[in-house]
Amino acid sequence: MSPLRQIWSCSVVIFAAVASSPAGLLAATSPDRPNILVILADDLGYGDVHAYNPERGKIPTPNLDRLAREGMRFTDGHASSAACSPSRYTLLTGRYHWRTRLQTGIVDLWEEPLIAPGRLTVAGLARQKGYRTAAFGKWHLGWDWPIKPEHKPLMRGLGGRSGRSKDKLVTTPTDAHRAAWKEVFSQRIAGGPVTRGFEHYFGTDVPNWPPYAFIEDEHTLGVPTSLLPATMMDGFQASFQGPALPGWRFEDVLGTLVDRASAYIRERASRTEPFLVYLPLTTPHTPISPSEKWRGRSGLNDYADLVMETDDAVGRVLGALDAAGVARNTFVFLSSDNGYETAIGIKPLEGLGHFPSGPLRGYKRDVWEGGHRVPYIVRYPGTVQPGSVSDALVHQADLFATVAELLGVAVPVDAGEDSVSLLPVLRGAATTVRRHGISCGVNGTQALRDGPWKLVCLPKPQLYHLGDDLGEKVDLAAKYPDRVRDMLALRELFITEGRTTNGPAQRNDVPVRR
Repeated sequence: MSPLRQIWSCSVVIFAAVASSPAGLLAATSPDRPNILVILADDLGYGDVHAYNPERGKIPTPNLDRLAREGMRFTDGHASSAACSPSRYTLLTGRYHWRTRLQTGIVDLWEEPLIAPGRLTVAGLARQKGYRTAAFGKWHLGWDWPIKPEHKPLMRGLGGRSGRSKDKLVTTPTDAHRAAWKEVFSQRIAGGPVTRGFEHYFGTDVPNWPPYAFIEDEHTLGVPTSLLPATMMDGFQASFQGPALPGWRFEDVLGTLVDRASAYIRERASRTEPFLVYLPLTTPHTPISPSEKWRGRSGLNDYADLVMETDDAVGRVLGALDAAGVARNTFVFLSSDNGYETAIGIKPLEGLGHFPSGPLRGYKRDVWEGGHRVPYIVRYPGTVQPGSVSDALVHQADLFATVAELLGVAVPVDAGEDSVSLLPVLRGAATTVRRHGISCGVNGTQALRDGPWKLVCLPKPQLYHLGDDLGEKVDLAAKYPDRVRDMLALRELFITEGRTTNGPAQRNDVPVRR
């Protein structure tokens, strides 16, 4: 028996025993083939949700708090990375992002798809059971952009990044720019969501990057012919100049996404087939552009206003489920792709009494807990006890196996390699389903969890006991060298086996950085 199989055989015995307890009978009250709604906020910190940070959180989040009251709030939930694209990959595939080419950083502007064409996603799982699937929002996992080599100089580098002086910005595109954009954006944009398990997509690929236009399925809605005004490159707005629709407004994006998702829910609720909706919100990530209705509402700053508007967006979508009469038969999963964005300022916000990472060390991009420990809430009436709180170690990779078990879909051996079903915990039949998890900083530094222990895999490893030291203040590596050695060996096993779950070894896409 392989070492990895030995690890999982012990776990299976334990979890099978607790799953036979009376609490497991809660599952019998759940309707067959529930609808599924997956909401992923962008850069929402662990402490930005008031339910997670009641003492040092100053931003009201009544809708997120309501979701927590009506479902299960996990206090030890993690993204795969402290940055955007890698977390999205893992959420949708149940496989750690560092098994792909994306060892560090994020998917770049105009980059090719990160999810391989044959890779099964959560949406693909649902379609095997006759679900209708749609995504609304930020994709940021790459496309097969129809950009020829001669087009590339006309697609980026038109005026630098935000924060640079306005006199470096190009504000009027040339005829050559417009001609290239017309050729590119008159074509199908392949390799996106509708080729990765979703039947329908509407959104903006990255809200602070071009193209500044909505994409529906595989085409932009209109051909961009303009550049953003210089004022929209100020502060924490757009990051790159590039093709834009005339009159494009950042303030309108979130509301449009919510309107589209809500309309889809209403339309699908009247049909016989269940639906899976993936709603990767564009906020509170940059552009920090709260709409007029929400500007100034927090009494703190624009970021806090945008968190409130994000909370309202969640409430509107939950309201769409209520109005359509399908809330009681909908599995709702909510999380964030990573922690709070430091570039928009930490000290001013914390000086006002709001701590976006709550009690955690670090923020977005960090390997510390504040980078990847995120809000993580599941509501599923009839199965999940309302108002329950779990301290189980859970990972966004686990959405994949959870949906598979929920729908009774057998997972192929080459899919969901790092995903564990949360249903035993959600049913109250188990207190935990995973002992180990790996999350990364944006620079690729891995952190391995083994129960309450966390090993930060730097050249000189650091070891923390999160049960006693949630703020990661005391490095215990020198005190427990045997534990450091054993955890490094376990990490190596997880890398070389190509999976962290029970099953035959799989290949990583590329050699994994150590």
